[in-house]
Amino acid sequence: MLNIPKIITSSLFNLTFLYRMRYQLITMLFLSCIASQSWAANCLYISSYHAGYEWNDGIEQGIEAKLAGKCKLDKFYMDTKRNKSVKFAKRAALRAKAYIEKSSPDVIMACDDNASKYLIMPYYRDKKMPFVFCGINWTAKEYDYPYKNATGMIEVAPISPLLKTIREVIENPRKGVYLSADVLTEHKDYERYRKKYSAQGIKLEGYFAKTMKEWVELYKQAQTADFVILNNNSGINDWSKTTALNTVMKYTRSLTVTNYDWMTPYTMLAMTKLPEEQGEWAAQVALAILGGESPHAIPVVANRRWKIYMNPLLLKGSPYIIPGYIQHKAIRVDN
Repeated sequence: MLNIPKIITSSLFNLTFLYRMRYQLITMLFLSCIASQSWAANCLYISSYHAGYEWNDGIEQGIEAKLAGKCKLDKFYMDTKRNKSVKFAKRAALRAKAYIEKSSPDVIMACDDNASKYLIMPYYRDKKMPFVFCGINWTAKEYDYPYKNATGMIEVAPISPLLKTIREVIENPRKGVYLSADVLTEHKDYERYRKKYSAQGIKLEGYFAKTMKEWVELYKQAQTADFVILNNNSGINDWSKTTALNTVMKYTRSLTVTNYDWMTPYTMLAMTKLPEEQGEWAAQVALAILGGESPHAIPVVANRRWKIYMNPLLLKGSPYIIPGYIQHKAIRVDN
């Protein structure tokens, strides 16, 4: 005699088991697809400069941290900081273009001005390939950003907070010197500083060095000013940390400040941007684009974070007193 209830129970059990198996199989396939799509995505980072340049290394670290496990990251270096001619930059852009065509990335992150000036604007403006730029100083208007296929983050130094602090340390400053490497981005930075300081009644002169010897001589000359901004040494190919330290220890008379953390051993006070912020943001936008977001729908933004440093060794014996609230916040530099 058939036991009908047992058959029905057994059938229901088998049906439930099959549904569960099918659900698990579909879930596994879905997750597998997501993983394969993630790893199938190819991200390319193009640096205008070279590996080992501290600012760009920081940007690169920010990109790597955000993209880890989310896409395959490739890199290309144009090396236009050490090779400053327009001819070299144009050739580097063509090499980058050939690399893009060969590797076919899904999204490209391009750092600093020269990648935009010599590569993106002339060859990829409003094309299909999506770009995220970062590290462009002050404004992207000269490259007519944004494009249909490009958005990014501009790099803005804390000029106003730095000037406010200079005025708190020096009573009625009238003259300053901006000393930096003789490269395109530094001339661009200088013009921004000059206009800002001029509007506040301060004359700011620009000194630009190609060699270590020139930098030392210009640093000595700069000591007649009320303050000296040491903006960047990258582009001075024979830079010597020992020579620079000996120079500032021997000849410093003026208040010295900077916006770059690797220049803090040579200055009394620094307010610096965070390169990782640029890289992290560029990577997040790249992931959004991979997820289907249009670059044109993502607005161009500016960086918002910075750090404060003070150098006790250089301040010791100087007539300059840093305000207490800055001393409380500042990171001490150990030369």
